[in-house]
Amino acid sequence: MMNTTTAADRNALRAKLRLILLGPQMLAFLPAIMLCAFWFGGEGLLVVLAVLMPGILVLTGSVPMPWHARPHRDMLTGLPGRNALISRLASGLTEGMNESGDPPVCLVLEIDSAGDLAAQFGETGSATILRSCVERIRATLREGDPLVALAPGRFGVAIARTPRTDLETVIQLSGRLQDAVSQPISLDGTRVLLSSCLGFAMPSRVADQVGESLLDAAESALEEAQKAGPGSIRAFSRGMRPRIAVPDNMTRDLVRALEDGEIRPWFQPQVSTDTGALTGFEALARWEHPEKGQIAPAAFMPAIAAGGLFDRLGEVILYHALTALKAWDKAGLTVPNVAVNFSPDELRNPRLYDKVRWELDRFGLAPERLVIEVLENVVAQSDDDTTTRNIAALSRLGCGIDLDDFGTGHASIANIRRFDVSRIKIDRSFISQVDTDRDQQNMVSAILTMADRLGLATLGEGVETHGEHAMLSQLGCGHVQGYSIARPMPFEETSAWIEAHLANRPVVPVIAPRAGGQGSAAS
Repeated sequence: MMNTTTAADRNALRAKLRLILLGPQMLAFLPAIMLCAFWFGGEGLLVVLAVLMPGILVLTGSVPMPWHARPHRDMLTGLPGRNALISRLASGLTEGMNESGDPPVCLVLEIDSAGDLAAQFGETGSATILRSCVERIRATLREGDPLVALAPGRFGVAIARTPRTDLETVIQLSGRLQDAVSQPISLDGTRVLLSSCLGFAMPSRVADQVGESLLDAAESALEEAQKAGPGSIRAFSRGMRPRIAVPDNMTRDLVRALEDGEIRPWFQPQVSTDTGALTGFEALARWEHPEKGQIAPAAFMPAIAAGGLFDRLGEVILYHALTALKAWDKAGLTVPNVAVNFSPDELRNPRLYDKVRWELDRFGLAPERLVIEVLENVVAQSDDDTTTRNIAALSRLGCGIDLDDFGTGHASIANIRRFDVSRIKIDRSFISQVDTDRDQQNMVSAILTMADRLGLATLGEGVETHGEHAMLSQLGCGHVQGYSIARPMPFEETSAWIEAHLANRPVVPVIAPRAGGQGSAAS
C-alpha cells in the first residue's frame, strides 16, 4: 500500500514539474529564452531554437491545435449546448433510445425570472445558483438521460421512454424536477428560493419527427406554461404554434437548396383497410442540408412563406412526385396515386390549374394519379374566388381532392360540396386511442357516417398502433396512414418497401363488428 502511494506521489510530482517547465506560462519567458540563446550561443543557437521551439510547444500541448478544441459547453454550468440535445433527440427518434426503441420525450425547464439572478446576487452568486440547480436536476434524472443548457437558467432534457412512460409519468417527473429546483439554496447565509416553469413534448404529438422539431415543440409548451404563471407545467399539443427562430440568411439558403435539389419529397404510404393493398403515397417536403442534416419543415416553412417561395417549393415537390410515379411505373410497381399538399398561397395563384395540367401532360400521367391535399381551414375560411376556381378546375380535370386535418376546422357540408372534395383525412386528434376510448370511437363513427352519406372516401392519418388500425377498419374507414404502416421515406427506399409490402402483406386486423352496423368497440 505504501509503495503504491509513493509511486502515485512521484507521478504527481512529475506532472507538476512538467506543467511548470512546459506549461502555457512558459510563453511569457520565450523572449528571455531567445535572448539568452543569442547571448551564449550566437546566431546559430538562436536559429535552432527558433525552429524547434514552436514544435516543442505544440507537442507538449502548450499551444492547443484547432482540431483539439473542446465541444461547445456552457461556461457557467459546463453542460453541453443545444446542438447536443438536438443530436440526441434525432438519434432517439430514428433508432430509439432504449431496447424497446420507443422515441424520446423532450422536456425544457426554465427558472422563473432567471434573467434577474445576476442583478440580485451578482455574477458569482448567479453562477453558484445555476450550478446548484444543475446538480439537483441531475440527481432527479436517470444516469442515461442527457441534460443540456439552452440559455442561462433554461435546461433541456431528453428522456428515454419505456413502455410505462405515458403522459401521467412525464407529468410526475416534471413535478419532481420543479420540486428539486424549488428547494432552498444557501448563498452567503441567504436562503434563495426559486420556482420554475416546464414544458414538454411527447413525440406522438409532434408532426415532424426530427430532433429540432421536438425541441421546438417543448419550448413552445414552455412558453405556454410561462404565460400561465410561475411554477406551471404544459404539454405540447397540436393547437400550439411551434416556436420557430428563422435565421436571417435562411431565405437565401432556401433559394439555393431548392435549386440544388436539397429539398425533395419523402413519401409516406397509404393502405386500404379492406385489403391491406397500397393505395397511394403522400409527398412530404424534407430538407437534407449538406452540413446540418435533416431540417424540420417547421423550422424552414416560415422562411418559405416570408420569402414568397411557396410557388417554387410546390413546383419542386410536384416535379419529384410525378417523377416518382413514372419511375414506379417503369419498375412495374403499382402505385395508384401520389398526394401533394398545396398551400393557401399556391391555391390563390391564378396559373395553378394550367401549371398542374401542363406537368401532367409533360409526364404523360392521367390526372387521377395526382391527389391535391387542401387544409380544412382553407375550405372553411376561403372566400377567394381564385382558390375555389382552382380546386374545382383540378377536380374536373380528374385529380382527387383530399380535405386534410378534417375535424380541426369548421368546414361546412356546403363548402365540401363547393370544393368538390373526394376524400376526407380524419385528423390525428380523433385517431389517437380510438381503440380504447369510447368517445373517440363515437366521434370517428359520426364522421364516417357523414362521409358515407356524402359519398366521400375516408382516410385516418397518424395511425400509430395496430389497435387503432383495427378499430378504424371495423368502423369503416377506407384508408389509413401513419407510423404503424411506415414512416416517411426518401424515394430511394420506396421500391424496396413496396416489394416487401407485397411479399409480406399483413393480415388486415379485424374486430368482429357489433350487431347494427358501424359502431364502437365491442364491449
